[in-house]
Amino acid sequence: MPKIILGIHGMGNKPPKKLLEKWWKKALEEGLRAIGHPRRLVQFKLVYWADLLHPKPLDPEVRDKKNPLYLDNPYIPAGTVPGKKPNIRKRVLDYIERQIYKIILNEDLSMNYASVTDIVLRRYFRDLSSYYSKQCLDRQKKAKCPVQDVMREDLARVLRKHSKQDILLIAHSMGSIIAYDVLTQSVPDISIHTLVTMGSPLGVPAVMLKILSEQRKKPQKHISAATPENIRGTWYNFSDRRDKVATDYNLSDDYKENSKHVRAIDIIVHNDYEYEGEQNPHSAYGYLRTPEMARVLFNFLHYRKPKPLIWLSDAINQLSDKVRRKIVKKAMRRP
Repeated sequence: MPKIILGIHGMGNKPPKKLLEKWWKKALEEGLRAIGHPRRLVQFKLVYWADLLHPKPLDPEVRDKKNPLYLDNPYIPAGTVPGKKPNIRKRVLDYIERQIYKIILNEDLSMNYASVTDIVLRRYFRDLSSYYSKQCLDRQKKAKCPVQDVMREDLARVLRKHSKQDILLIAHSMGSIIAYDVLTQSVPDISIHTLVTMGSPLGVPAVMLKILSEQRKKPQKHISAATPENIRGTWYNFSDRRDKVATDYNLSDDYKENSKHVRAIDIIVHNDYEYEGEQNPHSAYGYLRTPEMARVLFNFLHYRKPKPLIWLSDAINQLSDKVRRKIVKKAMRRP
């Protein structure tokens, strides 16, 4: 069966679609080269929705940082080797996650304050607030309501188009919420071979409550959201411990497995994106070129090869960073 790699970007304004799609491909190909498997990705398409909320795209030619169209995170190749990731960061994030749940949720997982969900969304996730609102948008002089339905239909249409292919769906940031909603509600009949979420806010309590509400589940202590039934292979969830959007990185605790025993596999990665001296651990490019993403991509493209090779790649993925880098470095020396 032919394979297709589909991506959906995250929140905020973006450069034009063709350029963003080109940069995503470059980042993925960069990751493959880094693990010794250079390849051009012909079958890659990006689902683009930034134009629904932002009239004009970001412009790489704008040099004035005060200009609203200034692009502060263009794609640039990696320049440094990732450093060691301190475990203390993980402990701090685990503590923050527990405190957030105590503040926002009662013992039975009901809301402490009726409006806190919308306040959190408006303050920290402006595009996501629009997504959950009932606001309309004017697309090619045709009113579409609500914006949420338009975003979902864009992705659903692409998935239907490629329903006869094996699909690797890569969703960044808010794109992971759109992807989750589409898989569970819009196209539950379309099979997804592999889902990858990166820098995802799916674990944010306010987002989870919205999801449970749409699934018509009353938030209770032992009720979790469901892993989409149409994921038949694997769901990988990549997070950098410094990524503020993915503060709750343990999606396996929040989403129960589907009938095929698939649930999120949470993997901590190092997002090495840096531009003009500023690090951005939420950048899609940094996630897309991680060795962990590259191995998932390689396995997807070659999964019909002998299973021991795939098993070995997964086993290496579970090793410590130091050991894994040594193995990869040694493998890359081979002709």
